[in-house]
Amino acid sequence: MVKLFVGGFPLEMTELELVKMIGPHGDVETIKIVRDKKTRICKGYAFLEMKDRTGAENAVIALDGTEIGDRVLSVKINDDFVKKTPPPRKSFGYGNNNNRSNNYGNRNNDNRSYNSQSNYRSSNSNEQSPSGERPRRPRKTM
Repeated sequence: MVKLFVGGFPLEMTELELVKMIGPHGDVETIKIVRDKKTRICKGYAFLEMKDRTGAENAVIALDGTEIGDRVLSVKINDDFVKKTPPPRKSFGYGNNNNRSNNYGNRNNDNRSYNSQSNYRSSNSNEQSPSGERPRRPRKTM
């Protein structure tokens, strides 16, 4: 697919009229007339995708520089358009180190690492509440 830029057409021109003008030169796949977000008024340019490069080149040769009313039509092939594959998804799991320390919160790298088997309390503290929850502070009374 080849993407075309079409600019300089009258603001009241519709998608159908634009396709009828470019269609005889090649098969048009998609069309997008750029409009103002608030007023929905056409800004005078559009992007089209055509099936093959020869049809796009024929449209450029035939229509670039033609006058429509008091405006001059500009038709160009957008060579920068390449269907890009989406970037790879980033993993936020444990397997993605990316040259970072695996010592969650330990910035000085003194070989202390996270151990999922240990309790978050210190090892000499054997005090646990009967339900296994952290002890709560007593409430302040007024």
